[in-house]
Amino acid sequence: MTTFDDRESAFENKFAHDEEMAFRAVARRNKLLGLWAAELLGKTGDDANAYALEVVKADFEEAGHEDVVRKVANDLGDIADADTIRAKMDELLKIAKGQLVREV
Repeated sequence: MTTFDDRESAFENKFAHDEEMAFRAVARRNKLLGLWAAELLGKTGDDANAYALEVVKADFEEAGHEDVVRKVANDLGDIADADTIRAKMDELLKIAKGQLVREV
């Protein structure tokens, strides 16, 4: 194997790792968002965890995060609008990334 092949392999491995971490961070963010929304809805314990899982699953409906925003906005109704939910998602993504870095 040449140096070029080694570098190519290293870049491919790094890309795969970065993509996996990004996927995990978004899934963690969605879970945290679900827990936040569950609290606003008055859910606790197993009900809150089940709702958070529903939010995570909602992200697989279409590309991007608007499917999650739509689900949570519909569930929260007048409690929080879509812009508030998007802002919370941005905040929680930073928290999720930090949690993943500490776990590694």
